[in-house]
Amino acid sequence: MAESSATIVFIAGPTASGKSAAALEMAQALGGEIVNADSMQVYRDLRILTARPSPQDLERARHHLFGHVDAATSCSAGMWARQAAQAIADIAAREEVAIVVGGTGLYFRALSEGLSPVPEVPNDVRAAVRRRCEEIGSEAFRAELLARDPGAARLSPADVQRHIRAAEVLEATGRPLAEFQSMARESLIPTLAAKIVIEPDRETLYRDCDARFDRMLAAGALEEARAFKGRALDPSLPAMKALGVAELVSHLQGQMTLADAAELAKRNTRRFAKRQLTWFRNQTPDWPRASGPAEAVRVLERQLSAAAAKKT
Repeated sequence: MAESSATIVFIAGPTASGKSAAALEMAQALGGEIVNADSMQVYRDLRILTARPSPQDLERARHHLFGHVDAATSCSAGMWARQAAQAIADIAAREEVAIVVGGTGLYFRALSEGLSPVPEVPNDVRAAVRRRCEEIGSEAFRAELLARDPGAARLSPADVQRHIRAAEVLEATGRPLAEFQSMARESLIPTLAAKIVIEPDRETLYRDCDARFDRMLAAGALEEARAFKGRALDPSLPAMKALGVAELVSHLQGQMTLADAAELAKRNTRRFAKRQLTWFRNQTPDWPRASGPAEAVRVLERQLSAAAAKKT
């Protein structure tokens, strides 16, 4: 797929920074199509709490990889990157611009730097490994994994999902995940035409995080959390970690008031946004910056004009 002639734009940044607004404006100005790069927005169950595009937004531009994965499954960075590369190739075939937008830095890295050649794990193996973790608990599961793969000691004991992933690969292939990760990466896309990190000042970003959660509640986030809770999914699944889910479920279980749940969700959202800011500053120091969506569009348009000039 790396030989595709697609024009590709990356728009990254923390939650509530205005990425989606910038992507929509670019899509309408260029006739482009939007590809999701947010690890929570891939899940079908949580349209409101993950701030997926509204029905009105979907009418303004074609969108890809939003809400296409059931929350009972796990969407890895590798799985997403392969799907995104295919979406970009399809967009290129239509001679449109691919606008990749989201806040999951590892997704951007997987797509732009390539993937380690880790074999696909059969669904029955995934299910068996997850059942084993549920049966014996995360501590015993880690001990079992380390007995077979001592290199897995590098994983944080609290990161159950990564332990499950390492065990899946080991079970399916008989080889440690780290062995595959040390191999040469496979490129997935051609050179980027433009990229930007939207990086608002902290006060503005935190204010927007709070305001957005209020809008989510007004739009039905509590009812969405109630329906999600009713599925009784494995707590270690990635979708269970979506911002606002744990807090609203705690309220629904009578453990706190709705006001307290909302305040806790806002605080956790602000903390998450801070971690995203830190990640992008450390991992993408060479990417241009913008303080908001309007400035981001201007910077991206200049980059695209410069790229077009080089081709002539």
